[in-house]
Amino acid sequence: MRSRWVSDEVIRAILVALTPPNRLAIEMSYRYGMRIGDVLATKTEDVRKGRWTYKEEKTGKRRRITLSPRFQIELLQQAGRIYVFEHRLDVKQHRTRFAVYKDVRRVAEFFRLGAGVSPHSARKGYAVREYHQSGGDLKRVQRLLNHSDEAVTMIYALADEIISKKE
Repeated sequence: MRSRWVSDEVIRAILVALTPPNRLAIEMSYRYGMRIGDVLATKTEDVRKGRWTYKEEKTGKRRRITLSPRFQIELLQQAGRIYVFEHRLDVKQHRTRFAVYKDVRRVAEFFRLGAGVSPHSARKGYAVREYHQSGGDLKRVQRLLNHSDEAVTMIYALADEIISKKE
């Protein structure tokens, strides 16, 4: 199943209805364009620094993150000793992607948003927002998402227009 883009309004509604740790995880993905697996693997010590480089789980590419001070405080209030998003049974592991997915699907069903709304929808929302804020600079969005292929970036950045054409 492919994730689909949802508007900023819908993302905000989803955030309100999620459990607090999952809300922060989705918000981090939405603010910084990170994949949910990389968000969940974020270590507390990195958040304390406020700026760090990590290796993307999916691609193996390196990426730099700089947190806003206010969001850094929110994350630290939630953070466990090792991971910001602790596993519910084992503090030495991070929360699973499935745990976040389940919560997002629960909220999507409650709001009757249909199929395709998933944690990855936040990353697509980030791409669309950055594309519009940059005045349509596809290369910038490609760099921010760390994509190798411009065509993939185009699918993300133009997701709002693709959805509106289908409706």
